[in-house]
Amino acid sequence: MRALFLLCLSFSFGLLDASDRIREFWFSGAEINRYSLDQARYGANHPGHVEFIFVTEPFLPDAQVKHEFGQHDSVDVLKLNALRTFNTGIYSYRTMTSTFRPVDLEAYPHALKSTTSVQDWCGQTFQQFNREEGGWRMQLFSYFEKEGDQNVSLPNAWLEDEIWLQIRLDPSSLPKGNFQIIPGALNQRFSHKEAEVLTATGELEVKPDQSLYRIRYPDTGRTLSISFDTQFPHIIRGWTDV
Repeated sequence: MRALFLLCLSFSFGLLDASDRIREFWFSGAEINRYSLDQARYGANHPGHVEFIFVTEPFLPDAQVKHEFGQHDSVDVLKLNALRTFNTGIYSYRTMTSTFRPVDLEAYPHALKSTTSVQDWCGQTFQQFNREEGGWRMQLFSYFEKEGDQNVSLPNAWLEDEIWLQIRLDPSSLPKGNFQIIPGALNQRFSHKEAEVLTATGELEVKPDQSLYRIRYPDTGRTLSISFDTQFPHIIRGWTDV
């Protein structure tokens, strides 16, 4: 499977304050990125588009929902809503992954939640990861008989879907060398594979203008490569998934 993404448009609302880059930049408004898409599906590549919407919001770490009212202890998260749309020539696909990652990287080494929905003309699926003590709880609701409804626990590992937020907050903290990771939810759903922890290799190549982070999965032969601005706020410029 091959997918190629190129940045078409990126803009932000608000100003960057070098004295507190994360707080001043990310808490001044939302950022929208739009990419062109070359999506592999059913033995061919199909054009489409992707939108990344980054925004901060208060989040309840226990209930793992947005804090909207009442007196509760919440944490500040950077949320990524990643939307993907493409046509296979017969019918259309629409997907969305929402990942919630606390901006306090030291207190919270991982995201707290990640959800993914896939809609096409056959039906729809919904998958959710919730952070729990020592690992993750994963729920899957699918119209496929083989997948059915699932509610399982997985051991401690990185989520591939939280890597994008880690890049935007602090790419130097990305996992390098051999590490444990759960592949991206869309990769799981498109391949109809069970959620599992795999061993991968992380490589960070730092360059003056644009850096590259690469995740290699030796067991599956898959490689995800993400290009991003070396300087803060580390805008993601494109990626390949082969």
